[in-house]
Amino acid sequence: MGLSTHVLDTASGAPAAGVPVSLSLRTGDAWAPLVTATTDDDGRAALLHDDPEPGTYRLLFDTSGRSGFFPEVAVVVVVPEGGSDGQRRLHVPLLLSPFGYTTYRGS
Repeated sequence: MGLSTHVLDTASGAPAAGVPVSLSLRTGDAWAPLVTATTDDDGRAALLHDDPEPGTYRLLFDTSGRSGFFPEVAVVVVVPEGGSDGQRRLHVPLLLSPFGYTTYRGS
């Protein structure tokens, strides 16, 4: 799978189902929308099935239903030039709590 995410609600210790997420690609000074999805019952969403092309991508999570403090979370990642097929595969988990969040490059 090319680019995916997994949202976990660390306050409840459970996957965050039903979180809307959109993926955009930076083109100049603007963001070009690519795809929108909603996390499944396991908190997962597949955004791209092919490996992403090099560029700057933004995952925008609508967390308004999960956190009154963070109504949305934007995670911007860079897919570098180079690498063979399969090496640009990205998994970007989001760990969400009422007053904090963290993210990392997953496997």
